[in-house]
Amino acid sequence: MTLIALRRVDGGAPDPWPAIVESAAGWLAETGADARDAIVLVPFAQHLPLARRAWAARGGWMPRIETTQSLARALAPPPAAGELGITFDAAIDRLTARRLLRGVQRTAALRRDPRAFEQAGAAVVATAHAFARAVAALPAAERAANRERGRELLGGAAGPGQTERVLAQVAFEWAAAADAAATDLLFDLAPSAWIAVEAGGAAALTANLLRAAAGARPCLRIVTDPDPEQPFAGTVHTGRVALAECDDFEDEAVRSAAHVIQHLNEGRTPVALIAQDRLLTRRVRALLARQRVPLADETGWRLSTTRAGASVATLLRAARWNASVDDWLDWLKPTVVAWPGLERSVRALDELEAALRRNGWVAPAAVDAAKLDAAAAALHEAAAAILAALRAAPRLSLRGWLAALKQALVACGSWQLLSDDDAGRQLLAAVPIDDPERIGAGVLDESMSLDDFSRWIDATLEDASFVPAADADAQVVVTPLERAMLRPFGAIVLPGADEKRLGAAPAPHPLLSDAVALELGLATAEQRRQAEVLAFAQILRVPALTLLRRRDDGGEPLAPSPLIERLGLALAAAGRTLEEAADPTHAETVEPAPVARPQPRAPALLPLRLSATATDALRTCPYRFFTLQMLQLADADELDDEVEKRDYGNWLHDVLRRFHAERGAGASVADDTRRLHEVARVVEREMGLDAAAFLPFAASFARLVPRYVRWLHERDAAGAEWQQGEVELTVRPPAWGGVEMRGVVDRIDRLADGTTELIDYKTTSPKTLRERTGAGRRFEDTQLAFYAALAGGQHDEAPPLRAIYLAVDSGEDVQEALHADVATSARAVVEGVGAELERIRAGAPLPALGRGTACEYCSARGICRRDDWPAEALVA
Repeated sequence: MTLIALRRVDGGAPDPWPAIVESAAGWLAETGADARDAIVLVPFAQHLPLARRAWAARGGWMPRIETTQSLARALAPPPAAGELGITFDAAIDRLTARRLLRGVQRTAALRRDPRAFEQAGAAVVATAHAFARAVAALPAAERAANRERGRELLGGAAGPGQTERVLAQVAFEWAAAADAAATDLLFDLAPSAWIAVEAGGAAALTANLLRAAAGARPCLRIVTDPDPEQPFAGTVHTGRVALAECDDFEDEAVRSAAHVIQHLNEGRTPVALIAQDRLLTRRVRALLARQRVPLADETGWRLSTTRAGASVATLLRAARWNASVDDWLDWLKPTVVAWPGLERSVRALDELEAALRRNGWVAPAAVDAAKLDAAAAALHEAAAAILAALRAAPRLSLRGWLAALKQALVACGSWQLLSDDDAGRQLLAAVPIDDPERIGAGVLDESMSLDDFSRWIDATLEDASFVPAADADAQVVVTPLERAMLRPFGAIVLPGADEKRLGAAPAPHPLLSDAVALELGLATAEQRRQAEVLAFAQILRVPALTLLRRRDDGGEPLAPSPLIERLGLALAAAGRTLEEAADPTHAETVEPAPVARPQPRAPALLPLRLSATATDALRTCPYRFFTLQMLQLADADELDDEVEKRDYGNWLHDVLRRFHAERGAGASVADDTRRLHEVARVVEREMGLDAAAFLPFAASFARLVPRYVRWLHERDAAGAEWQQGEVELTVRPPAWGGVEMRGVVDRIDRLADGTTELIDYKTTSPKTLRERTGAGRRFEDTQLAFYAALAGGQHDEAPPLRAIYLAVDSGEDVQEALHADVATSARAVVEGVGAELERIRAGAPLPALGRGTACEYCSARGICRRDDWPAEALVA
């Protein structure tokens, strides 16, 4: 005699629920069980309205239709978890796992590595959750034997995998400590009959319920799955199935959105969008939102990627001891609009950021509030006070950190932003900032550092999902593959049908082998793979199924899913083919419209002062001069603590200026060497350069010092004397019509014959410098000619003048590159630029030249649109 009856429902119909209800009702009539007292268990909550509606349409008494979880909740509230009990809240359980692991002597090595300890805690939580669900699925009478068997399997001797066994033991004992599960009451029920609807395989709890009740009352399994051995055979694939192969991620996203819209336009509603690839699904969702397609999203996305999550995470990053000003700006920009008590806070932030970039302040400690305007200084002071309060104590209890975090969020106005935002309210539910007692006193009193607390917050936001409210008239449902089963969708779009995301080998349990998992009632990798196969076979019943995959995944070739290949073989055996989905997107031919070469006229914007850089821009390309000098457009400097060659150059200039200003006559080689190193260390500290990041440049300077001192003493012997360093000079040449020349000369020396020598330090190679100042190109060298003009060298009666570039970091001896006859070059610059300035005042155009190497690294290239000019303009 079969104790549990079995009936199969043909899944060929798009809506299987009438057939399921008819099968259940017929079986109840055959057994004589009272339908009013029977219980029907369906796989997911999404099936409840479908099953109830189908039964109501049939007529007659309706049994109680529930999921195991909804039925358990209806019977009684869940039992309290206890101080160290499993709550199935990943945020809380991760803290409990930390506490449990610290009490295990054999985890001492893990505790020495914070990152490894966090990973171990996450693995323990995942395994404990799996154990707890497996135990909850068992009748209470069988749990003692399960505990004994688990201890026997996990006991193991020392050897390879010992750490994993220890962690698995902690997870198992943690799960086994639970006295009761919320679903235990289900085993005490005595309905007239149990009926279980199966899709995607049998659920463990449902199977155990029927097994425990069999013999005492009628039990029925209604299996809607195809034969696991031949999942794609028979009548399952009666609908239209098509596959689209896309080029890359963006192409797949665009095609997916287009297929969804195509199904809607053709009347196949509702449409399911399967969330097989979370990142891709979010992109598709955004594309559909642009087209105002109403959506119901059953999956959501990680809270860490929401604006609410970022406001909390960036605040904690800004509070770290080694936070950069970039971290401060990341925190301030989204929240500054809500700062209480700060007038014009957005403008103040703009002023603060501009000052940070202008002064190169990359560390908060380097900010000089005296150099800020009043609004920016007030914002900086308020931000510093909030962050100082947050990191005031090196360690606090979790309760203390939650209170400190709330205080900081309130102080900067973010608390109100969170309270008014859907994602913010879900964040406050996931991270109990306002209700810490929900965590439990034992864990709340755990001491941790700010870094520990920040990692816990980050992990919590990464685990939790933000599920947006569904549109009332949603015609598209975003859902995972398993929840699409047994739902009457008009069409399904499944992107991500590739070897990585569909039908790939399931990830193993973090701490258990498949053999141990099977013994203890956990789903094995093979069982999870088979469940995915059945879920995929289930969705083939819809009238139209569109599968999409990309051939390229970030430069890596990507093959189709093995399930797609199996489906193709099954279709071929049935005389059908896997269709190629027609591309619903359409291309529009756009006539080329080349951008004309820009030739602006702007006499009113002519600057009143020009530097050597500005003068060189005018001589190189008039349009570059227009954008960078007349419009004052420039790239914003990066705010990071990475030391670049420009930083090294500024540092080196300051070191040499101070060294020469303080150098006495008759200093020995040893004295000069020692003094150069001393000055270098002082300037490095004053500039706030990170010692580790600066190490390669410090090593280069150490090699330079003996070469520079040797060169210096040779000059001393030749009678040369240092006069000034970093000298600011200005002059108004009559030819420039009132425009001022201004520049800072690195160094001015006087030679033995009375000649004034202008020196510009360079970290460029000597070969490049000599090419720049050679006889054939010296008139192209603007910088030294400009400095010579500042020093009066353009006048015929001027004293003798010499100008050189000094290569001080070439890896070779210190070398000079002489600009021959620099006075003649100075006159050429003054006269030539004067003529150009006069033309600009008269309204002459400032064309973009678009030729030569000057365009390769020009900051104005994106503005002049050189790459969009017609071909003939490039050779004109």
